[in-house]
Amino acid sequence: MYKILAINPGSTSTKIAIYDDTEELFKTTIEHSSEEVKKYENIADQYSMRYEAIMKFLKEVDFDVKALSAVVGRGGILPPVKSGAYRVNDSMVERLAKRPVVEHASNLGAIISYAIAKPLNIPAFIYDSVAVDEFEDIARISGLADIKRESFIHALNMRAAAIKTAKKLGKPYEQCNLVVAHLGGGISLTVHKGGKMIDAVTDEEGPFSPERSGRVPCKRLIEMCYKNDERTMKKKIRGDGGLISYLGTNSALDVEKRIENGDAEAKLVYEAMAYQIAKAIGELATVVKGKVDAVVITGGIAYSKMMTGWIKERVEFIAPVEILPGENELESLALGTLRVIKGEEKAHEYDLD
Repeated sequence: MYKILAINPGSTSTKIAIYDDTEELFKTTIEHSSEEVKKYENIADQYSMRYEAIMKFLKEVDFDVKALSAVVGRGGILPPVKSGAYRVNDSMVERLAKRPVVEHASNLGAIISYAIAKPLNIPAFIYDSVAVDEFEDIARISGLADIKRESFIHALNMRAAAIKTAKKLGKPYEQCNLVVAHLGGGISLTVHKGGKMIDAVTDEEGPFSPERSGRVPCKRLIEMCYKNDERTMKKKIRGDGGLISYLGTNSALDVEKRIENGDAEAKLVYEAMAYQIAKAIGELATVVKGKVDAVVITGGIAYSKMMTGWIKERVEFIAPVEILPGENELESLALGTLRVIKGEEKAHEYDLD
């Protein structure tokens, strides 16, 4: 039996779980107040505070870290990497701590995991980093030579959902063609072929979401940029877009209550979100020429029967629809690491600058 500690740092929390093979022994969310976080100039400076909070919790629940077989952290924003596991090493930690591509809480996943694992002489991993980019060359063409399409997607949860679906279909993941939609505060979609996410509709190219505008008409957007400053415009498309822009809330539950109470505008906007998600699914189905084994809907909003029902009505002609609600990030990290430990997958060695 292999015991694995999974760590998922967020902006004001650190989620952790201990798995014994596939069984979750416990999980918790360690909250960090905004006042506490604001003390630190850079994300990497929060390392000691978060590390000590994790170790304190493990001591409180009387868990002996010497029982661990591996530690895995949420993969941060590195230069583009492959999907699957990477063994954390000094080079990765140095890059995330001192030369991050972007300041992001997930960068702490590898740093903290390595700090716990190294004294125990056990491996530390990241799994399906935010930086996973496996686009085919044809998918990188944007329409403007100055702009190259890049993969910034909910890779961890989408690939885990794809692997689960392949298992249910009784086929190796590498032999399946799947379209996966992650529905959360941001919405992104991927198409999986040959065990890789070869193209995507990112959260700035496709459906609007509870907080993000998604794809909007370019000319009108340019006009707005001349009337507002950069910070305002970035906030409009990431933070104040989507459901917030139309309905003043980012809560799908609140919107559904309004619909149940007869709010016609709420129904129109919410159904438009489902309509745009379905369009993006159809868009990605063309990448594999319509040969799709399943459409997978995952993420927090996948719990909504209203939303998934609307999407399913529009896309089930493409392929059977599998609904796997929740983000399941800690489970995805732990089970991915377990596959590596058992020799079912091979971890990559990080050797980028």
